[in-house]
Amino acid sequence: MDYQVFFKQKLQDIKKEGRYRIFADLDRCAKDFPYAFYYNEGKPRRIVVWCANDYLAMGQHKKVVTAMTQAIHRVGAGAGGTRNISGTNHYHVLLENELADLHDKEAALIFSSGYVSNEASISALASHLPQCVVFSDAHNHASIIQGIRNSRAQKEIFKHNDLRHLRELLSTYPKDRAKIIIFESVYSMDGDIAPIEAFCDLAEEFNALTFIDEVHAVGMYGHKGGGIAQRERQCHRLSIIEGTLGKAFGVVGGYIASHGALIDFVRSFASGFIFTTSMPPAVAAAALASVQHLKVSNVERQRHQERVSKVKERLKQAGIPFMLTPSHIIPIMVRNAHQCKLASDKLLKEHNIYVQPINYPTVPRGTERLRLTPSPVHTDQMIDDLIDALKSVWEELYIDYAA
Repeated sequence: MDYQVFFKQKLQDIKKEGRYRIFADLDRCAKDFPYAFYYNEGKPRRIVVWCANDYLAMGQHKKVVTAMTQAIHRVGAGAGGTRNISGTNHYHVLLENELADLHDKEAALIFSSGYVSNEASISALASHLPQCVVFSDAHNHASIIQGIRNSRAQKEIFKHNDLRHLRELLSTYPKDRAKIIIFESVYSMDGDIAPIEAFCDLAEEFNALTFIDEVHAVGMYGHKGGGIAQRERQCHRLSIIEGTLGKAFGVVGGYIASHGALIDFVRSFASGFIFTTSMPPAVAAAALASVQHLKVSNVERQRHQERVSKVKERLKQAGIPFMLTPSHIIPIMVRNAHQCKLASDKLLKEHNIYVQPINYPTVPRGTERLRLTPSPVHTDQMIDDLIDALKSVWEELYIDYAA
């Protein structure tokens, strides 16, 4: 077999489909975000970022930056190993205590990323619970799918947010058989929200554990940033709450929060936790500062929601086709991979606006989109510039306004 020919052909195939991914070489301006410098053309050019998952701009917050700087001078750069081999730092312990309190749970466990926290926790739980059946929402993230796959547990996929279908599937299994219902609170591509209370009702009726992925909601919703479940007062009913430190908290890492025995079980059996070098202490210190701040400050959340509402209203006035979501995520529908890539390129090259195209396999073919994530630091002028640029690009590329 000619391996080089194989690899090149596969790359050529996705280029023909218009979904070849080019990473934008960026330097985020720490004191001036959402501005960033774009380097792909050789000479850096200042642009405005409209697609970052640093939803509240906490990655540049003075408390967060100061905490990281002080920690790295105090304890150094790396953690020194896995958590069980010299890699547990006091910042890790403090952060886990803070995250447990954030969700009103007994304990928490941090991981190197949100992907790893899902994959490692789900695979450990589902592989060890006897005859476990996993019930997974059809729109669940790739990390959840991989965790289920690695567990080799029996799985049932229920239609997205479909309570009737989930009930039908649950009712086919004995009540005493081990079950886990897995879903997200805010779905990152469509921006819709799960019926958390109703899922908890079904879990209690059919004796199932619940595992909720709150990565696109922690820091953003709830009286202290505990997510949609906290906003809807359902935290106490959920078995496992999973979150990330890499989006609204502005740093990197993932975690789960639950009762003490379950956390200790995952700590003791999850390969993705046991055999991975632990989070750098300075990262944990920065995440700790971010969580502590957002637990008591609503300024960022209020400003963020106001900016999101304003962008949605302006898009509506301009006639730009977007999904009117109940969350902070704004998908602008293009529905064609080539046009989506061209629109993104034109926004960047001609208008200094960066919005990454979202194509298959992240979303189904025919649902290609630009995904806007307004932040508290996007100004009125930036919003005006965005709307004007989108209108110009839509006209130039003859993108369907009815998309």
